[in-house]
Amino acid sequence: MSRIIGTIHGRDIVEEDDRSVTFSSGATLDGDGANGQFGGDPCYAPRGYVGKTLDVIDNAGGPGNWFGVVTDTGEENGNPIIQGAGDPCPGAYVSATSLHLRDANGNSLPRSSPFKYVDSATVPFIVVPPMILKGVAGIVMGCRAIVTNTTNGRTVEAVVADGGPSNHLGEISVACARAIGVPTGIPHAANGGGAPSPAIQYQLFPGIPAVVNGVIYPLQPSGH
Repeated sequence: MSRIIGTIHGRDIVEEDDRSVTFSSGATLDGDGANGQFGGDPCYAPRGYVGKTLDVIDNAGGPGNWFGVVTDTGEENGNPIIQGAGDPCPGAYVSATSLHLRDANGNSLPRSSPFKYVDSATVPFIVVPPMILKGVAGIVMGCRAIVTNTTNGRTVEAVVADGGPSNHLGEISVACARAIGVPTGIPHAANGGGAPSPAIQYQLFPGIPAVVNGVIYPLQPSGH
């Protein structure tokens, strides 16, 4: 039987009979993980950076309290890592997702690698709250998701690639927004735009790895 996992801002999160998880909500945009890996814009860069970014640096925190970029210590009070000459976007910051990718040989990538994270600019992905990550038996991070814009009927295969706050439901990558016709921000795509609730339908398949743009994504247990 289906069961309600929880409710956020009046929107029920339901585990269906087939163990998929469904909910309807609006959509806000998440630029995290974008580091120019596949030719798109990076999410964040220092002030004075020459080039476009998906978001404004104010949304990444600041000295002593960085939460949108990778730091040299891995802590909020560390110094942001800046991409070097051999990286996709030299001079930009490295932005992270909760889902961590591996190299071609299946080895872990260093925290400083722009390729360790899922690229919001080119990969359709969604962000889910802890209620979903911890509320079902199957592994959610890295699993398959289907996102549908009910206002135009457009749908896209996506991956669960990031964890969000406990009180927010319905956050998608820039690539996901563009795939289903959700407006993005101007001039920073991840700073603005979005869709009202309950225009966007989400269906997640815990335990089933996502396949997006021909890439099979790893399932990552919570806490990793």
